[in-house]
Amino acid sequence: MIHPTAIVEDGAIVGDDVSIGPFSIVHANVTLGRGSVVDSHCVLGHTEPGADPVPLIIGAEARIRSHSVLYGGSRIGPGLETGHRVTIREDSEIGDGFRVGTVSDLQGSCSIGNYVRFHSNVHIGKCSAIGDYVWIFPYVVLTNDPHPPSDGFLAGVTVEDFAVIATMSIVLPGLTVGRDSLVGAHSMVNRDVRPGSVVAGTPAVDRGDASAIQLRDGSGPAYPWRRHFRRGYPPEVVEMWMAEFADEPT
Repeated sequence: MIHPTAIVEDGAIVGDDVSIGPFSIVHANVTLGRGSVVDSHCVLGHTEPGADPVPLIIGAEARIRSHSVLYGGSRIGPGLETGHRVTIREDSEIGDGFRVGTVSDLQGSCSIGNYVRFHSNVHIGKCSAIGDYVWIFPYVVLTNDPHPPSDGFLAGVTVEDFAVIATMSIVLPGLTVGRDSLVGAHSMVNRDVRPGSVVAGTPAVDRGDASAIQLRDGSGPAYPWRRHFRRGYPPEVVEMWMAEFADEPT
């Protein structure tokens, strides 16, 4: 299941039932979990010239689409799914079930929790810390340089569990987007976002509690979103969410 034009270097550890497409390269520092599918023209375990290779560990059942480049030095849990032309830089810790859309760019030294969802064209600055079950929509930028351009201190953004950052928003360096909060589309966030709130605007302004936003079908609050949206999550996680909101409308 390895295409004749693919290169799998000696030392690479490739699990059972793995497919590697045309012209892809799997370097010697890579461990690729069983059942993974790598499309054409991907590079796994990339190392900058002159640097020592460091391990890239990718869990089982990964789906890595064409022209994606994953650097050495990261550990990624099972169930990774990328779009096309995704870059994941070095020294990142990424949990289970991570999905990242086409032309997204994750800079190095990031931590990303379980079942995080990025849409296309997302830029995650170096040193960002993202919790579990976070949604980040297209063209969002998490910045990290308080005084650009600089060679010194970087202050990554922290995004807590279940937060949602909507399309074309920018979060400035060192800020925290709180648990269960919503950042509205086209927002520029220049201060911390309190948990459970909705912020919107340029600069973003606290508009109240996200739980006050109603679903358009009138069936109840739109947030926290896990009250009504559960597609693609493990059954045991969905059961916990259902128990959490058992006494409320779903």
